[in-house]
Amino acid sequence: MRTLVTGAGGFLGQALVRALVARQAPVRALVRRAGQAPALPGVEELVGDATDPAALDAAVTGVDVVFHLAGVRRAAERDEFFRVNVGSTRLLLDACAARTPSLRRFVLAGSRAAAQPSATGVAEEAPLRPAEWYGESKAEAERVAFQYTDRLPVAVARPPRIMGPGDRENLLFFQVARRGWALRFGGDRPLSWIDVDDCVRGLLLLAERPEAVGQAFFLASEEVTTIEGLMLAAAAALGVTPRRVDVPGPILSAAAALADLVTRLTGRKLPLNRKLARQILAPGWVCDPGKARRLLGFTAPTRLSESIGRAATWYRERGLI
Repeated sequence: MRTLVTGAGGFLGQALVRALVARQAPVRALVRRAGQAPALPGVEELVGDATDPAALDAAVTGVDVVFHLAGVRRAAERDEFFRVNVGSTRLLLDACAARTPSLRRFVLAGSRAAAQPSATGVAEEAPLRPAEWYGESKAEAERVAFQYTDRLPVAVARPPRIMGPGDRENLLFFQVARRGWALRFGGDRPLSWIDVDDCVRGLLLLAERPEAVGQAFFLASEEVTTIEGLMLAAAAALGVTPRRVDVPGPILSAAAALADLVTRLTGRKLPLNRKLARQILAPGWVCDPGKARRLLGFTAPTRLSESIGRAATWYRERGLI
């Protein structure tokens, strides 16, 4: 069974490719630049843009399963999120419908951000009411995907914040903790999370189980934390005793707007941006993983301390903290 992974050079993509290779499944890895995919036996690296129809036609030819992970998480403009996250999804589904009508499964990596913020937890049945541009684009990508269910077996994963070795999205929190700070943004704002290897196991179940077709699933740990909790756990992993600092929301928002201005002027994507600020300042990002447990038998057993400890080791080995 040949599998296509778009976004195979990213954090989650690389972990998924490694897991597929461990199962001796041949993988076609779509990446933006040569050398981004794991250099492992059975991996065919294909360089191309996920918004290029010609590249997608070549990528889907002869595959049995598609994991669509490619997308942007940092952008200074709403249109950029939609151009890539929504546009690539529609183009890839069109390519699959035209080139691989017997596709066994199309798994879209959506996001917890597509649903409304919640401090107590939302289930999959709740309306999609995202709070920021990235979430809006992931919600729309999900809607687009389900428009193809009469032609393709589509399933959608909605992971929350993903942690573990190889992650750079949460590096900022480790860097803050390394300097001896644990930031608190106007009270507790609980959030769900998942370790990258647990998330990969969930994605594989969505590709295999018939119950997943036509469905969306939150893939999350039962353990809930906060942004401050992430930094406290990172500090513990780094052997640092942090000082807790309250950061007013307006200051964070202003700093994020300035960071996006720098991005627009220079093209450099900074760790802080308005998307991240809006997510941090939301009431919470808790989701209910019960549906995946009931229908797929999926659980995410990795503890936060273990996931953050592995990430901290990875950062140290590469001189990032």
